[in-house]
This record gives sequence, C-alpha cells and structure tokens, in this order.
Amino acid sequence: MKRIWKQGNFVNDIPLKYKFFLIFVVGVLLPILVINILFSDRMSDLIREREEQNLDISMERARKDIHNFIDGGVAVSHALSTDKTLYEMLDREYASQLDFYDTFDEQLRNRLTSYIPVNNQIQRINIFTENASIVSGGNYHVVDDKTKESDWYRLWSESNHSVLVAAYRATEVNDWASMAPYLSVIEKMDYYDSYNTYEKLLRIDIDLSKIYDVIVRERDYLDMYLVNEHNQIIMSANSGFERGNQSAYPLFHLDQYNEEDRHVISIGTARYVKGWKLIGVTQGNRITKAMRDMQVFTVLLAAVVTLITAVFITVMLRSYNHRVKRLSRHMQKVTHEKFELIEMDEGRDEIGGLIRNFNQMTSRINSLINNVYKLEIQKKDLEMERVRAELNFLQSQMNPHFLFNTLNAILVVCTKNQYNDVTDIIKSLSKLLRRLLSWREDLVSLEEEIRFIEMYLKIEKFRFRDKFEYQFEIDAEALNYKIPKMSIQPLVENACKYGLQAVDGAGLVHVNASIKDECLCIVVTDNGKGIEPEKLREIILSVRNEQFEGNSFGIRNVYRRLELYYNDLVKFNISSSPNQGTVVSFEIPIKLLEIQGGESRELSS
Repeated sequence: MKRIWKQGNFVNDIPLKYKFFLIFVVGVLLPILVINILFSDRMSDLIREREEQNLDISMERARKDIHNFIDGGVAVSHALSTDKTLYEMLDREYASQLDFYDTFDEQLRNRLTSYIPVNNQIQRINIFTENASIVSGGNYHVVDDKTKESDWYRLWSESNHSVLVAAYRATEVNDWASMAPYLSVIEKMDYYDSYNTYEKLLRIDIDLSKIYDVIVRERDYLDMYLVNEHNQIIMSANSGFERGNQSAYPLFHLDQYNEEDRHVISIGTARYVKGWKLIGVTQGNRITKAMRDMQVFTVLLAAVVTLITAVFITVMLRSYNHRVKRLSRHMQKVTHEKFELIEMDEGRDEIGGLIRNFNQMTSRINSLINNVYKLEIQKKDLEMERVRAELNFLQSQMNPHFLFNTLNAILVVCTKNQYNDVTDIIKSLSKLLRRLLSWREDLVSLEEEIRFIEMYLKIEKFRFRDKFEYQFEIDAEALNYKIPKMSIQPLVENACKYGLQAVDGAGLVHVNASIKDECLCIVVTDNGKGIEPEKLREIILSVRNEQFEGNSFGIRNVYRRLELYYNDLVKFNISSSPNQGTVVSFEIPIKLLEIQGGESRELSS
C-alpha cells in the first residue's frame, strides 16, 4: 500500500500538460502506428489478389467481346450462304447490263446491307463470283486477275477450311494509294448443288475499330495483343492498326516478357479461330503503383488521425488551462478589492462550476459594498424623473384645453357679427378638438370615425373653397362595426394634402364604406395628381418595412395599427397612376370586428 501511495504521489507531481502528452503518445499515437503497420501488410496481400482478379476479368471481357464480333460475322456469313434466292440471282446469266440492274434493284440492292445495322461490328459485305454477266460494283464483284492476286484470295486458296478468318492488308476502298489492315470472314458459297455454275465467295469485313476500342478500353489493366495462328500481331493499342504501312504484320515475341507478366488466352474453340490468341502484358508498375498508393494512403491516414487527435488533445488542454488561469487572475484581483466577474463561456464541467460559484460570490460581495446610501440616491433620482414626466403630461393637456377655450371665445364674436362661414368652421374645429380630448377608446364605431372625418373635411373645404369637394358613400349596415380610431382620417388627410393641392381643376375626395364578401371594405379615392410607378413602389415597400423611412407616416400608422389588431388578415392596397388620382383601400373580415348597438343616421354628402 505504501508503494502504491508513492506511485500515486509521483503521478500527481507530473504537470497536467505533460500528463496529456503522455496519454497522447502511449494511448493514441503508439496504437495508431501499430494498427497502420498491420493494416498496410494485410492490404498489400489483398491488393495483389485484387489486381490479379482484375487482370483475369479484363482478359475474359476483351476475349468475349472480340469472339462475339467474329462469331457475329460468321453467323451472317452462314445466313447468306444459305440464301437460295441469292444463289439464284448470282447464278443467272444476264443478257445485258440493264437486265442485271433490274434484278439488282428488285432483289440484290439491300440483300447484303440489311444485316449491317443489326451487326454493327460488320464494316462491309462483298460477294465475288465468276459470273461475267454481273456488273461489278457496290457489294457484288466479278473475280478477275486483280482479285486473284490479292492477299485475302491467296489466303483463301491456301486454306482447306470452309470458313476462314483472315487478317491481311489491302488498299483502302476510298484511297487506292493507301494500305489498310483488314480482318475478314471468308466463306465459299456452295450450299446448293443446283446453283454451282459459277464459283462464289462471300467476304465479310469486320470493323477493326471495334476491336481496337475493346483493346484500348482495357489499357488501364493490360497491354493487349490480338495474335493470329501465325503469331502475327493483328491488333494492339500501339501497333497493328496503322494505315499506309505496307509491311507485313509484326510478330509477337513471347519470350521477351516474364512469365508472370504475360497472360495468354485462346479466342475460341471453333476451327475458324483455332490458334488465335489474346495476349495481355501487365504494366510493370501497376501493382507497384497500387501498393505505393496504398502505402501513401496509410501514411496520410495515420497523419490525419494523429493530427486530429493532437488538435483534440490541444483543445482539451487549452480549455482547462485557459479557464484555470482566468480564475486564478480574478481571485488575485479580489484580494486587491477588485470584484470583477469572469465574463466567458464557463462550460458545464467542474471548472465551469468553480467559475460560476466565483461569480456568484463576487456579485454578493459587491452588492454588500453598495450600501443603503447609494440605493437611496438612486431612488430619489427615479422619483424626480417620475415627477418631471407627470408635469410634462399635465402641460401637454393644458395646451388643447386652452386652444378649445379660445375657439369658443372666437365663436361668440363671430356669431354676434354674423360671420356665418367662419362660425360653421369654428364649430367644426371646436367639435373636432372636443372629440380628440374625449376620444379615449382605441376602438370606435365606423359612424363616429366618419363624423370625425366629416368635420375635418368641412375645415378643408373652407380652406380650398371651390377647388375642393367631398362625397360619402356609406353602407348603413357598416356603421355599427368598430374599427381602430383614426384608421380612415390619415388616408383622407393624405388625399387632401398630397393629391388635391397640385390639381388645377376641381378636386374630389370620395369615401366609400361597404360590406362585401364578409368583409368591411373602406376605400378613399381622390382625383389628384397621382403617383409615379417608381414612387408608388417605394411608398408600398417603405410602409410595409419594419424599419420605416419616408414621409408617408399617416399611411404607415394606419397600416401598422391594422396589422397589430388583425395580424395578416387585413388586405391593404394602394393604387395610383400619374394624373389619374389615387385609391387607398383596406378590407377587414367581419368576424374580427365588434358591433356597437344603437340607431345610425345617414351622413351628408
């Protein structure tokens, strides 16, 4: 027990940052290195096996495609060799070229080419016959001396098979001065004994570009060579497909490659491809490159994991070290009577708990230092501010009362002197002020709102005289519904202030209130100067923007109050055209409105 206690003291004496470093080296870095070494060794074997399988798959895939190309040509050859009508047309003696062309158009023109769309590996189909009455051209040819001197005919003559797959070089169809490689299926047409008057040969040319595409397709795995029974390279990615080269096909020297680097597979078991082989030579650096890539990946993986763990350990250590140092510094400040809080994200671990407890302790000590005297001073300051606010409120109420009393005095004078027009206007203004002073409810009936607007318009009418008229079109059913006060007056004021003052002729403000589609519809229309489209778009955006900037405070206040009362269920719209006037309207669903009882009266127009 004593020995264990001494070991515990030794561990406790190690600084924490060195403890973290030892944990990282022994608990993280060393296991990573061991695991990566074992992983690299095992992966090397797996990569080698996988590459061998890929090579076998590549060889078999290429062999199968090439064999299918050749077999397709042989199948077409057999189909044409048993075409009785074709035999009959080729064995017929034609009286003239015109006679042959008639038969050609009726029977022979598309008889051979119809097989090519289905077998796209076939480049061309030709029939050679000794029937001299046939006109050479297209797919039908008469055997002449030039034909008998050609390589393909010579290979056919030397062969004793009924079907021959031959590789040779001959002049190109479209360029007689250039030599090109050919791979053809050659078959003698002697299926029907009754049509053997003339010797007939069928030659089907395989499109070598198809075979070339197959060999190039597998180039990532193997360098492939298509070799015939004479060990000649018929096709490869680097040789055997050159045009203009009149030399014979090059020979493939198998001994120049190591046995483990070469893969040989027979094209097929049929007699016509006997001896044909597909030879694949491994690219010497493929497996080595795969191994190197795996090793690089392993090293990078180990480095990334090590880096991530190192960053993680550093973050953990920094989290501890930074907060402990901050706590230590603030505790030293407390000894110097500086009660500052630790303003940081303290976390939820044990160190975070210590920081929170320290902040609580500091706050309590600081609040004790702020004695009753300081608190009393603050209370007195607050009381003075409250009294000042009450005085300002009383003063703000005094001005309207003073103005109201003054208007009453002027009204008495005007009545005595029979200033009827002025008397009516002062009465309207007096009523308007009385309404403003007594209007404490936030929701008023539409009837009260319209009366208020009527008084306002009478005053405006007095100002504008003959240049201004107003009309009300109010549905009696709508008068008892309550709406927020001053919801229509700012719209009417805007119509008078901005719409009518710039009009040369008579101005008109029309106020309409009706019930439509279960909604209370309010429309304020003027025939003023209207608004330009750009300005109208700016007004609409500013009115609906939370951070309002602009001069349309009345419309903005109406919109905001309706929005606060009825959320987004209110439809608010502004439409205007230059020199055509402006229409401002809003609709409130009836289900959201309160109803005020009592008789309503018709309003004057």
